[in-house]
Amino acid sequence: MKKHVEAIVEWLQQQVKKAGTKGLLVGVSGGLDSAVVAHLIKRAAPDASLGVLLPIQTQTSDMKDAQNVIKSCDIDNITVDLTQTHADMYESITKQLEGKNQFNVDNDQLAGANLRARLRMSTLYALAANYNYLVVGTDNASEWYTGYFTKYGDGGADILPLVDFTKQEVREMAAYLGVPENLVNKEPSADLWEGQTDENEMGTTYDKIDAYLNGEEIPDKDKEIIEQMHISTAHKREPLPQFRRSNHSSSLY
Repeated sequence: MKKHVEAIVEWLQQQVKKAGTKGLLVGVSGGLDSAVVAHLIKRAAPDASLGVLLPIQTQTSDMKDAQNVIKSCDIDNITVDLTQTHADMYESITKQLEGKNQFNVDNDQLAGANLRARLRMSTLYALAANYNYLVVGTDNASEWYTGYFTKYGDGGADILPLVDFTKQEVREMAAYLGVPENLVNKEPSADLWEGQTDENEMGTTYDKIDAYLNGEEIPDKDKEIIEQMHISTAHKREPLPQFRRSNHSSSLY
């Protein structure tokens, strides 16, 4: 793990240099992955790294965990409470839809949740522009393969240092880096709504996903869920489809 951490830190430093920026920032949620990234960017840019807390009706316990992450790596930090911003924006959207009698209540929770993630991404980029920093993403290999992230939300970042590491490897990295012990085995949650957990929403576990990625046998039910998630979220990992005139005959020329 020491070699992995040293390699990632060096890679982060190279990305800053390559981009011509001054440093790195990450949204710190109180979860495992963002805690690991906070520790990594602090090592890579001790005087030019920032941890950003972005509560939206966030539970007190999660805020405390996020604050403990900040303390554990002694990273510069800022808190931007987006609770009212999210409430105002989503209320405005739903009122317009209701006025047209087109509000889809079945998609209400997901739409509101994804707006949370995208508001956080927008805030991170506003701060990144101010500091001339890169936005560092927190997706690990298990999340990336299954597409368990919001497109243009927590999936919106400049660089992804953990995308080659399974959830278990990230746990091991966290222990090595000195992430608060209670976060290493904390039940993963994207803080999309009250009581939300990743594994309940996915219908499988990170241990099963890790095992699948490592080529191990897992129950058929879990394998089917993982493979379907991978297929249905392919658009999140691929470049945007682009129309090219050269691929279509046209009478305009």
